[in-house]
Amino acid sequence: MSARLIALGIAFATLVTVPYWMPGDYYINVASQILFYAIFALGLNVLVGYAGLVSLGHAGLFGIAAYATAYMLQTGYGHTAAIVVALIVGIASMAVYAVLSLRSTGIGFIMITLALGEILWGLAYRWISLTGGDNGISVRTRPEPFGFSLASPNTFYYTTLIIFLLSVAAMAVLVRSPFGASLMGTRDQPRRMNALGYHVWMIRFYACLVSGLLTAVSGILFVYYTQFISPQTLALTSSAEVLLMVISGGAGTLLGPIVGATLVVVVKTVVSGFIERWNFLLGAVFVAIVILMPEGLVPGSARLWRLAWRKLNAPAKTAATEGEP
Repeated sequence: MSARLIALGIAFATLVTVPYWMPGDYYINVASQILFYAIFALGLNVLVGYAGLVSLGHAGLFGIAAYATAYMLQTGYGHTAAIVVALIVGIASMAVYAVLSLRSTGIGFIMITLALGEILWGLAYRWISLTGGDNGISVRTRPEPFGFSLASPNTFYYTTLIIFLLSVAAMAVLVRSPFGASLMGTRDQPRRMNALGYHVWMIRFYACLVSGLLTAVSGILFVYYTQFISPQTLALTSSAEVLLMVISGGAGTLLGPIVGATLVVVVKTVVSGFIERWNFLLGAVFVAIVILMPEGLVPGSARLWRLAWRKLNAPAKTAATEGEP
């Protein structure tokens, strides 16, 4: 059995048994936050890591799905209808977002997505009749899939875990598919891909839709977790945080966004209870990652492991060579 399979088995067993060894409901809720923010980071990673398109407006799309869920519930619709509408609205919003932002790449793409995110944030503040303004919208109940109430931290965690595992599996399939290969081709050599007959714009558009779907899923989980949504969720700081999750963990990897989400959520929710200036600590950690592991924590750790392994094996190989006649 390979080391990778063993590591995956240990990680799966750890996630499944979290409610049994975590000390209290608070930390189980933190684990739920890590999972749905990891889904959010995976969605952004489709663009940042695999398409080479940095977005600073994804919090707006995240908030649209959350607001759609809360608004549908507030107007009297059931949870199933609210979730379906939120997914449709999230993907449709992403389609419009993509049509507008894919007019450019590089810094132009960043600035367009930043502008779109700020527009959505401003609408959330000013369109009081729809969003409630500063007061936001409250969600009083959680769904009960197959008769299991998600009111308790344990059941909500396991539901989030199932959705998280499905999202990771879907991303693994996408990355290893012909579409994933063509997407990375548009990231590395867009002109050559275009010369080979690939429709670069359409490939990026489909990537945006995949990103929008994962973002909408995470937004729905977020609003059910907090049972509240306000314009602050759509702010630029939220977009910057999820981008830092992707970059710090390792863009263009499956595990990187998950590690980055874990780092950010743990510092914000756990470490902040012990350290007053946790923002400074988080910033220092990001600076250290950029200096020591510019490729991200996951690729950087793998690089250091390979280097250490080669150094450990070097004396043995040298001794074996010297011992030969």
